[in-house]
Amino acid sequence: MRNHIKSLISSRVFELSITLIILLNAALVGIELSTDNIVIKFIQLFILGLFTLELIARRIAVDNWKEFFEDGWNILDLCIILICYIPATIFVNATAVMAVRVLRVFRALRLLRLTKEVKVMTTALLISIKALFYNAIMFVIFIYLFALVGVSLFKLPNPSSLNDEQLIQYQELMQEAPNAPTNSSDPYGSLDEAMFTLFRTLTGDDWTDLRYNLITAHERGIVQASPAVITMFHVLWFVWSSFLLLNLLVAAIVNNYQLAMDKTTHTKPN
Repeated sequence: MRNHIKSLISSRVFELSITLIILLNAALVGIELSTDNIVIKFIQLFILGLFTLELIARRIAVDNWKEFFEDGWNILDLCIILICYIPATIFVNATAVMAVRVLRVFRALRLLRLTKEVKVMTTALLISIKALFYNAIMFVIFIYLFALVGVSLFKLPNPSSLNDEQLIQYQELMQEAPNAPTNSSDPYGSLDEAMFTLFRTLTGDDWTDLRYNLITAHERGIVQASPAVITMFHVLWFVWSSFLLLNLLVAAIVNNYQLAMDKTTHTKPN
């Protein structure tokens, strides 16, 4: 019986059928967020039953539970299915009910096992976690250092501490070169805000506007840092973060993707 089940779950027809069911399930998860339909709920329960039978079949196809749990995809599927069996009605707390509903949305994670290529990409990301962790530490260190420098050099003064002439200059600055977006606070007004500003700069969002606004602030005597310092700071951070730090992340993922691909295809060096 085990051999028959193993042959079934490894067949192309079985994989294609499960893929179509996963796609249907993912689509219905999105529809459920905007409508409450008894037919959709019934279909979802039926699909949940199919997923349960599939998981049971995968367990029967292996020799023991240890071999079953050595496959991370089986663990993912088991967690998703168990979450789907938790009835929201057993919770009185509205927050708990909402949490269960949110967790059920993660049924769409089964899309990650659609094809072998997607599995390889997911595996590469998972084995890259260690490298990404160290890259993240480096990123946090540098964004913290640059934020400290940014606050020290570019923090705008508190309007209440300015004299009449300085206040006029400050108000004109806000009209001529307001923060981008206009409802945001001083980009370098605090350490946490400066770190977010630098993260925003990393994405390429309005980083040139930050420079121009600070140069205007310097011209009005609000910021003491010179235009050369302002320009050098922002260009240096943009080049360092966008071209060096991000490329380190890409290099780690690409390297592990190749390792995962070699492991999947069982390639051997010559």
